[in-house]
Amino acid sequence: MSDPEPPTIEVTREELQFRRIDMRAWSRSDGLYEVEGRVIDRKPFEFKSPNGFKVVPAGEPIHDMGVRLVFDAGLQVHEVSAFTSSAPYGGCMEAGRTLQVLKGLRMSSGWGFEVRKLLGGVQSCTHLVGLLVPMATTAYQSLTKLRIGQPDVQSAAGRPVKLDSCYAYA
Repeated sequence: MSDPEPPTIEVTREELQFRRIDMRAWSRSDGLYEVEGRVIDRKPFEFKSPNGFKVVPAGEPIHDMGVRLVFDAGLQVHEVSAFTSSAPYGGCMEAGRTLQVLKGLRMSSGWGFEVRKLLGGVQSCTHLVGLLVPMATTAYQSLTKLRIGQPDVQSAAGRPVKLDSCYAYA
């Protein structure tokens, strides 16, 4: 004799947070490229900032901010700009200026480490900094058109560097 099936309990959900992260890239008429990352946060209820100075109605953006990087085919950053349409604190509006330290860096191996070293913690906005690593991936992917038909990049040992770089290339 088998045990009876336990009664089915219907599970319901209540939305607590909505976050959308968008990444887009473009080629520019000046021969450079641009990548943009944007984060939008909303809550389905009225939000009061912990300091009590800002009240955001339900469904309105608490965060609507992003970063634009202009880069060349070698993934070197030429220009940096940030935008903030909505943030819970007045100081958030100024945080984008801290990103200028990225000018001249390459979005390649070590990018995430450099970003965290230069901009981690109180050195910049957590939301803007959080966009920068996936922006590098988006920038790299945006240059696929340039790499089509090109030979694979080789290590000093003559092995394609993409091997063992991810699950698919294992």
